[in-house]
Amino acid sequence: MDSWLPMAFGNIEDPVTHEERDRMATFCSRELGLTMPAVVDEIDDAVSRSYSGWPERLYLIAQDGKVAYRGGPGPFGYDPDGFEDAIRSHLGLPDK
Repeated sequence: MDSWLPMAFGNIEDPVTHEERDRMATFCSRELGLTMPAVVDEIDDAVSRSYSGWPERLYLIAQDGKVAYRGGPGPFGYDPDGFEDAIRSHLGLPDK
């Protein structure tokens, strides 16, 4: 066991293998009712370190793999409305 993580549905053990991490992502997605695809970083957290997602940050990755939107670090740079605007713009959807 690496550590315990508090979640809305109870404390869970921090995964120590990629397979455990993948199962936990599937479980969390289902329990939280997520309607978007979830991707799982490798156990070495290379993507997490590369995108500097701490403390909070929103990214929109285009289909070509390039960053289409990079939000500021949270909590003060956390802008879900700006993120939604970027998604809508990227998809060619009208403003809300």
